[in-house]
Amino acid sequence: MLQLKKPLAFIDLETTGINLGTDRIVEIAIVKILTDGTRSVKRKLINPGIPIPKASSDIHGITDEMVKDAPLFKQVAQELKQMLDGCDFAGYNSNRFDIPLLMEEFLRAQVDFDMKNRKLLDVQNIFHKMEPRTLGAAYRFYCNKTLDGAHSAEVDASATHEILEAQIEKYAELGNTLDSILKVIGEDQVVDFARRFVMENGIEVFNFGKYKGRPVADVLKTEPQYYDWMMKGDFPQHTKQKLTEIYTRTLLKKG
Repeated sequence: MLQLKKPLAFIDLETTGINLGTDRIVEIAIVKILTDGTRSVKRKLINPGIPIPKASSDIHGITDEMVKDAPLFKQVAQELKQMLDGCDFAGYNSNRFDIPLLMEEFLRAQVDFDMKNRKLLDVQNIFHKMEPRTLGAAYRFYCNKTLDGAHSAEVDASATHEILEAQIEKYAELGNTLDSILKVIGEDQVVDFARRFVMENGIEVFNFGKYKGRPVADVLKTEPQYYDWMMKGDFPQHTKQKLTEIYTRTLLKKG
């Protein structure tokens, strides 16, 4: 059994999206474990003050209608702060998402939330540490064999094929065609393989730098010198090729 020196708060958020700077909390759940093992739970729906995108509602099931009468975060911030007082934090992928976004909400609510002397345990890190996501680990898990000669290209490629066959057998919902598998796991919409650009709602947007999240075509229209800067920079050739395609398309539209 887990031995605690101070209370441990397991935190999970449902949100309008995954952008720490612009997205908001729509639901927060806190499971607080005291040093004697006593457990208390607080769950609240939160009105984010902005529309909840359908793509997010499809994931967590929370709609604008469900939160229209819920409090804003700033109205419950002090209550949440009080519950979290003196706690260490835990969660799943919490160090990268839940805790940073929660801190953003406290800052926006102008509530001073002191993070000093708190331990942060991300349970996902234990999973990744104890069950390494390597080809050899996958081969042991799915094929129950040791991968001898790993990092030989032919051995690795053959092992990957064996893993896929074992995955198809293990997970019936995958089906046995590329189309059926990709339908289940999702298909990456690749713009450039270095992922300097990504697709959002069918439009290429920057995935780095000062224009991150901005449509590439819009930036190139207003600041064509950014195209020159990227073409002279040490970006991969495929990135430059895709940039040129977007730039050419943008010029043709202007003409």
